[in-house]
Amino acid sequence: MSENLDPKDASAPEVNADAAETVNETAQATTETGGDAQRIAGLEQQVAMLNDKYLRLYSEFDNYRRRTAKESLELRKTAAEEVIKKLLPILDDFERAIRNNATATDVAAINEGVQLIAGKFHHVLTQQGLEAMNAGGQAFDPEFHEAITEIPAPAPELKGKVVDEVEKGYLLAGKVIRYAKVVVGS
Repeated sequence: MSENLDPKDASAPEVNADAAETVNETAQATTETGGDAQRIAGLEQQVAMLNDKYLRLYSEFDNYRRRTAKESLELRKTAAEEVIKKLLPILDDFERAIRNNATATDVAAINEGVQLIAGKFHHVLTQQGLEAMNAGGQAFDPEFHEAITEIPAPAPELKGKVVDEVEKGYLLAGKVIRYAKVVVGS
């Protein structure tokens, strides 16, 4: 087969017709601005739709953030409210004890009343998950103890251990909320 396009060749008009048709389509596509305008309009519509979707998602997230912040604040308020409601009877007991102590002469009765109130108070705090640490005689642990001073150990076995507990430490649900202030033997 010859690649030579001879005008006398019968197949030559077909090749020329296909080429002409392709050239006409290309020329028509480049001269038609309507096709490009439609494509641009479609893209602009898609951009507007995506922008609207983005703004809606952003607004929805912002509303979610505000709502959760508000709910968190409400939860903290109501959590404190529950604890305070449980402590109010103890406050009432203290007020009654103060009124009765003004005229009381029996020290044993006053002592007993104060111990009852302290027992109620400890019971409510324990119900809320508070746990007192017992640091006396234990090895010094900086994760639970705060050494306020160091003294010579009174006995060799108390070296590096807690000799005295100045202020009791507390755990709330297993987490240290106040370190025990201790004196350590050296």
